[in-house]
Amino acid sequence: MDELLGDLLKKIKNGTYPPGSQLPSGRELADVYDVSQSTISRAVATLREQGVLVGRPGRGVFVAESPQG
Repeated sequence: MDELLGDLLKKIKNGTYPPGSQLPSGRELADVYDVSQSTISRAVATLREQGVLVGRPGRGVFVAESPQG
């Protein structure tokens, strides 16, 4: 999961996922990274705890306007 976290952070920092943008769905990310959706869920939860991502009920997961990572 460390590699997944590192890659997501890299994509946030390099602008692939800019502040305010929505992340792809858990299923899409699981397919891209060839991991289970539960692994994606754990990674997203970790980044939410760090203030990098925010969840919007009914809408999805978004990059924080001022990512802490």
